[in-house]
Amino acid sequence: MSLSRLARIWPSARRYASHSVNSPAPSFNTVGPYQVFDRNVKCMQRDGAASRNGGEQSRLVDYVRDEVAHRMMERFLARPGHFSKLLEPEKVKKSIMIDSSHATLNRDTDEEFEVEVERRHGDEESLLQIISPNSQEAVVSCLSLHWVNDLPGALVQIKEALQADGLFLGAMFGGDTLFELRTALQLAEVEREGGISPRISPMTDTRDISNLLGRAGFTLLTVDIDEVKVGYPSMWELMEDLGEMGEGNAVIGRRPFIHRDTLAAASAIYKELHGNDDGSIPATFQIGWKPAPTQPKPLDRGTGKVNLKEVL
Repeated sequence: MSLSRLARIWPSARRYASHSVNSPAPSFNTVGPYQVFDRNVKCMQRDGAASRNGGEQSRLVDYVRDEVAHRMMERFLARPGHFSKLLEPEKVKKSIMIDSSHATLNRDTDEEFEVEVERRHGDEESLLQIISPNSQEAVVSCLSLHWVNDLPGALVQIKEALQADGLFLGAMFGGDTLFELRTALQLAEVEREGGISPRISPMTDTRDISNLLGRAGFTLLTVDIDEVKVGYPSMWELMEDLGEMGEGNAVIGRRPFIHRDTLAAASAIYKELHGNDDGSIPATFQIGWKPAPTQPKPLDRGTGKVNLKEVL
């Protein structure tokens, strides 16, 4: 494995090292959500992925988001517009696309959509600064919430942005996503370096999502899990595609480099533990689905106009 190849596969070692030094560190002396992810680094990763070669390489790795968007549409039938591309004009009049990455938001501006599309650049953690409260019939989130630091606060803002009886439909990576890569890297680091550093983001458990949606005020909750399994020739191609997706490591406190021999050991461990019979390796993307329509509160007792005895 050449040094140039490693540089393409593991770009965070040099491209983002200088930014991580100035990233806000978690503070235990202030009030607010615990900071897990460096949102500035994440925006730079996604901007870079969407900008390289005019976004051509980024389009080649849209396969996971496109698959999730199709599965969301099956549930809905109600990043750069993966879901908006599937909307039908007889069901939807206008779609507002929001993304914290300006390059990702505007990567496919020349593509034709079936419905009217408006692009708004802004941080998903400050949703109510981008759209007005009580203004949306539906809010759909397609694989962006797993990088949000204040997930409870984001869900509350989504609830506030919805009109009465509005629908929230979300999909986010969670649970055992990339568990094969996580275990391979951890075992290799323990063996070669005597310890581990966070390389794969912590993932939200599906049971926690149900509780968070309830606390945010959503009702009629439905939460389930789906998996997308993708085969790769080796760990190197998987890591290269993750970088082109803008899904690189953005955990605060991460080590900005990894040794060559550790990566080589991780590749061997990955193939040994999880490899397929044909020599390829699988990668699991676990998606948590969160359809959560709100509903009006029941009327006060005694205000009904129909006698149930007559109905029965």
